[in-house]
Amino acid sequence: MHTIKRRHLPLVNKLGIISLLSTIGLAAITTIWAVYLNSFLHNASYVGFLTAFFIIIGSLSYIFFIPIIEKKNKIKLYFNILALFTISYLLFGLFTNLYSVIILGIIVSILASLGITCSGIIVRDKTRDSSVSKNEGIISTSRNIAFLLGPIIAGFIANRYGITNVFFFAAITMFISLNLLKLMEIKDNRVKKRVDKSSIKVFIDFFRKRERTLSYITSGGITFWWALVYTYIPIYILNNGLGKEVIGYFLAIVTIPLILTEYSFGRLAGKIGFRKIFVLGYLTIGFFTLLAFFFSNIYVILALLVLASFGAGMLEPTTEAYFFDIITKEQRDKFYGPYNTTINLNAFMGRIFAAIFLLFLPFKFIFILFGVIMFLFAIVSSRNKEIIESKRKHS
Repeated sequence: MHTIKRRHLPLVNKLGIISLLSTIGLAAITTIWAVYLNSFLHNASYVGFLTAFFIIIGSLSYIFFIPIIEKKNKIKLYFNILALFTISYLLFGLFTNLYSVIILGIIVSILASLGITCSGIIVRDKTRDSSVSKNEGIISTSRNIAFLLGPIIAGFIANRYGITNVFFFAAITMFISLNLLKLMEIKDNRVKKRVDKSSIKVFIDFFRKRERTLSYITSGGITFWWALVYTYIPIYILNNGLGKEVIGYFLAIVTIPLILTEYSFGRLAGKIGFRKIFVLGYLTIGFFTLLAFFFSNIYVILALLVLASFGAGMLEPTTEAYFFDIITKEQRDKFYGPYNTTINLNAFMGRIFAAIFLLFLPFKFIFILFGVIMFLFAIVSSRNKEIIESKRKHS
């Protein structure tokens, strides 16, 4: 009698499925977020300032919640975060005044910081040292598939049923994700008994080492550029007389280069090293973004930004993998939160710099702003220490 061997889905694939579903909801909200806020504020610059405020809240969360990340079971904490996301998005769909939106925005900003930290540490803890960039590529690809589907779904729902219904859709995806997380029975036995009492001291200690500081700066540039794509381009599309569905289509299409290339670039970085990939990625984004300044046709500008996202495909799966490669296992819980503040810091700066530009200059000048700053990130990223994962021992 033949015995049937039961095949288990690899752990990184399980995490990828959960990431895919939860990120579809996040991507849907991201698609309509700027337009949603603009319906209250009626000014692109004010939208930039308010989203920047939410980013500050998220940044502080990365720092001051370090003890919670260190002492709590990451799986249980991630489950609770998904549950709170579900409730928050339901409330977004029910409340329609600005003050309620601001309060819920603060809550979601905190949840996003905790969720990013938890999921990132879980993936790294379950990955061999020689496979970090490859597995980060898998997770990044799953998220970008979500950012392909989420905007299309959000555009359809917003156009057909209204923006508030997008929040109900996001709540459903979060609810499904938390139930899948429970069903997959992923274990997390690594909990620190001794936690760092001073979050501020941990944050300062993070920057005492040059390698970590350079990694922090290098990782932030891509988030700076996404501020242009997700905050200002949706408003620009509407101001050019196009419909909300075009926002969804654009934000979906802009993720296609990432889906096609992130896994490959992640594996390539593991074989040839990270530094070349970093520099080429930022040069690609900078070139096509700067080129957009010289065109007035909205469709040409959107096409150039899609081409720029090939550079993002080089950076998203590699910057975080590189950071995990330069720290020890014992440092993950306390340093991953401070490292992630680069996401919010650069998202904040991207929105604020552009908001200030828009107070004094026509919209198209922000393409010069973002293009030049991407070139500066290319210079900084060339200073990183070279690491080749394929030459490291499996562990």
